[in-house]
Amino acid sequence: MSRIGNKIITIPAGVTVDFNENHVTVKGPKGTLENTFNPHITYKVEGNTITVIRPDDTIAMKTIHGTTRALLHNMVVGVSEGFKKKLEIVGIGYRAAMRGENLVLNIGYSHEVVITPDAGVKISSPSATEVVVEGADRQAVGQTAARIRAVRKPEPYKGKGIKYTDEVILRKEGKRAGKK
Repeated sequence: MSRIGNKIITIPAGVTVDFNENHVTVKGPKGTLENTFNPHITYKVEGNTITVIRPDDTIAMKTIHGTTRALLHNMVVGVSEGFKKKLEIVGIGYRAAMRGENLVLNIGYSHEVVITPDAGVKISSPSATEVVVEGADRQAVGQTAARIRAVRKPEPYKGKGIKYTDEVILRKEGKRAGKK
């Protein structure tokens, strides 16, 4: 039994969902998202709710059922509320700045690192040590945030680098701390 696939998707006010066989278009105040799903999956729309229905109980259909429902729900949430990832820059002299739409990072390399956002994603830097990635497409927001973090991953000794705001860096003790 797919628990995720059986959940009902609620459509908020101001969002329209159009089904054209296996191609789904979701429009809302934050933008428009489109995706093509498995043709075996069907959708039942009743009022402001969507139910995703699978044709049989094979393992392949159960996995596609849950994935399709999750992707469709992310599309609905993305066009109504949007998604946001916050990153922190930790380290002396490490900083971020905006140059037009691009993010410029100075994080200990001999050169500046310029990050260009994916389509439909907006990057902002409220302060020199904070970066905010926003957009309607959850995958694009996560991918852009992961590309920014990959420039200088946090290291375990001092915690220097770029990390997600809610990420916990497990610290290691240095060589000297272990000696007696």
